[in-house]
Amino acid sequence: PGNAPVTVAAAREICQRTGSTVLISGSISSLGTAYLIHLSAVACGSGDTLTQEEQQAAGKEDVLKALSRAASGLRNELGESLPSVQRFETPVEATTTSLDALNSYSMGMKVSNEEGAVASLPFLRRAIELDPNFAMAYNALAVAYTNVYEASLGLDYAAKAYALRDRVTQREKMRITTTYLRMTGQTEKNIRAYQTWIISYPRDPVPHVNLGVTYAEIGQHEKALVEIKTALRLAPDIRAYGNLGWTYLNLNRWDDADAAFKEALTHKQDTGDLRVQMYALAFLRGDKAKMAEQLAWGIGRPGDEDQLLSTQSDTEAYFGRASTAREVSRRAVDSALRANSKEAAALWQINAALREAEWGNVKEARRDAAAALTLSHGKDVEIFAALTLALIGDPRADTISRELKQSFPASSLLKLYWLPTIAAASAVIQGNFSEAIAQLRAAEPYEMGIAGTFINYLYPAYIRGQAYLGARNGKAAVAEFQKLLDHPGIVTNFVTGSLVHLQIARAYAASGNRTAAKGAYRDFLALWKDADPDLLPLRQAKAEYSRLELPAANTGNK
Repeated sequence: PGNAPVTVAAAREICQRTGSTVLISGSISSLGTAYLIHLSAVACGSGDTLTQEEQQAAGKEDVLKALSRAASGLRNELGESLPSVQRFETPVEATTTSLDALNSYSMGMKVSNEEGAVASLPFLRRAIELDPNFAMAYNALAVAYTNVYEASLGLDYAAKAYALRDRVTQREKMRITTTYLRMTGQTEKNIRAYQTWIISYPRDPVPHVNLGVTYAEIGQHEKALVEIKTALRLAPDIRAYGNLGWTYLNLNRWDDADAAFKEALTHKQDTGDLRVQMYALAFLRGDKAKMAEQLAWGIGRPGDEDQLLSTQSDTEAYFGRASTAREVSRRAVDSALRANSKEAAALWQINAALREAEWGNVKEARRDAAAALTLSHGKDVEIFAALTLALIGDPRADTISRELKQSFPASSLLKLYWLPTIAAASAVIQGNFSEAIAQLRAAEPYEMGIAGTFINYLYPAYIRGQAYLGARNGKAAVAEFQKLLDHPGIVTNFVTGSLVHLQIARAYAASGNRTAAKGAYRDFLALWKDADPDLLPLRQAKAEYSRLELPAANTGNK
């Protein structure tokens, strides 16, 4: 049974069933104020003791050092080459010299796996209080804070772990380095680092999961799928079923995504992120009951409630129910603030601002962007503040873009995806359509990716389509807007997923395809049948559709 303690007898049976060779067991005994560490290696088949090592620790603070010495001796006796032992040696000042810090860290990791990132934070913070040089605890905090949308804090802790990377084992150094590379946006270096990790530790599932996430960031979802499946083959209980389902969503494989999410629940990997993904699947399937179920699950859960409320606000906005969307976004922001997550609150606020910009509500978009920046100047908040301001023609978009470039000079996706997208949005507003198209060439190889943020929605293609439409190239505009319609698993329930029907209708009209244009207008108006009547896109769509319904010879009379 999965919850049975692994005794020496049970371990030997496992060793035999898995075709392994040697079983390592250990014990610790008290000798007054000192401790005796004993390690032994037993042949699984015969039960014979192959070798054993003993080390004495003068006190509690020396136990981990003694264990390290015993482990090195045992590895050497078992035939591992001296260069290999030296290469993978744990330094004298190991991961931590504090057993209490190690215990707190271990509890944090256990709680993270069972209950999610929020629950792990007190244990991990306690670990670095007990040992301020505990590199892996800083790394775990970096990941945990990033997972609860506090990316700025996450980057701070990643930098602290990276500064201590020479005090840890080779394997831990790889984990710390890749976390730091990811959080600083060094995508290509990070991919190479994960590949090196996989070569060095071919049975470790972690680099496969993280490499899969990195491939998803740059839009290579098939490669992501291979890596995540490999991780699950190596370790069927690893916390990766949510990643698997999310990858299937990006590939429009709804049934496979559903099966993966069910596996996550079976393996007790139930988190807010998973529920958001399950909500997205329910939205794509039009299953309102399942959407409500995910939202209800999050109510009252700090760190989960806010992101599910923001997700629900996007659904309201998708259907043009602007007043309701604003109210639910306000609740999301308030929930994040109650959980002391200012950066998360700022993200939900800037998400609302971006929707206002897409609706053409300049005053509201500017107000919400300012409110978000008051709460946080995290990288993602500033990226979407710049995009929001670019969409409404506010010159401060350029100022924020310059500051981002200066603050994050190594970030590949910032340089190749987001800054060109922001610049293109500004160019479209100014009527410089050829400039917008030129700016977006850099983003094209990555536009299907999640781009390292919680907002992506195929924005480069959407803005490129608007540029082609402005240039009266209807056929090219149709091709760009069709990308959003063909990849609903990436766009999900963001407002551009419904607005693209209006945009493609305009593109069809510009290319002279009146029949297709009418159909697209009808699709949009059906989606927005319950929309707030004063929204600009709705009023424009009705007027444009009415003109299109006139006989062809009379369309220019108004």
